[in-house]
This record gives sequence, structure tokens and C-alpha cells, in this order.
Amino acid sequence: MPERPCQFCAIVRGEQTAEVVLDTPEVIAFLDRRPVFKGHVLVCPREHVVTLTDLPDELLQPVFAGARLMAATVKQALGSTGSFVALNNTVSQSVPHLHVHVVPRTKGDGLRGFFWPRSTYADGEMTEYADRLRAAIDLSSGGAAG
Repeated sequence: MPERPCQFCAIVRGEQTAEVVLDTPEVIAFLDRRPVFKGHVLVCPREHVVTLTDLPDELLQPVFAGARLMAATVKQALGSTGSFVALNNTVSQSVPHLHVHVVPRTKGDGLRGFFWPRSTYADGEMTEYADRLRAAIDLSSGGAAG
């Protein structure tokens, strides 16, 4: 089955319309067509990158600076109390192009907790998971884990 063209790349190239609110050499941000709340912004690298782990180091700062700017902007421009900032990697990623969701939030807006079920750790399991994560960081960074 042929791969569908990337909708976000089409927006970057100007081939698909979008309500663009931020446009820099590295980053584009535009309103989500199916917002959680009105003013929900998607911040994307202009370069086609699928997930956070694919994001080149030189784009980390511009992408997250864009997300930080949009978090401040939705608060100022829309009068929201704060924001929900999220990023999906593969699972729940409706468009396979890295994008950071910045959703304006206000107290009593009806959004409750996270969008996924919560679980709990059995006795000692939290430490086991933390140890596994620390060991993996240690291996990948040559011992730079704190």
C-alpha cells in the first residue's frame, strides 16, 4: 500500500491551507483542525521528522522554544489560565510528522486528567523500572546518567 503524503509537509510547502500562527525558518505552528479546545495549536519542525527520537539535535531548541512561546501566547491572547502541552510518538499520532500540542486550559474547562488510564506500581516495582531506565541511559550515554 503506498504511503500517504504528509499533510503537515503540505502545509509547510503551502500546498494545503492552515491557520498558521508561527512561521520561522525551522518551525511552523498552526491551529489544529479538530481542537481539544479552541486555540489548540500544533508546533512542528518544518523538516519532516516522524517522532521525537528522530528529531535532530539542532531542531530541539527551535521546536521546544516554539512550544514554549505558544504556551505563553495562548495564555496571553486567549485569556487561558494555562495550557496542556503534549507530544505523541507513533501511538495516537494521527499525522506521522512530529508535532507538539499546545492546548489552552482554564479551570473548570471539563478536561479531566490525562487521556489514558492510570495504573499503580506493585511493591518494589517502581524502583525496578527506574533501575532499568537508569541502566539504559547509562549504556546509551556512556555513563552520563545522574
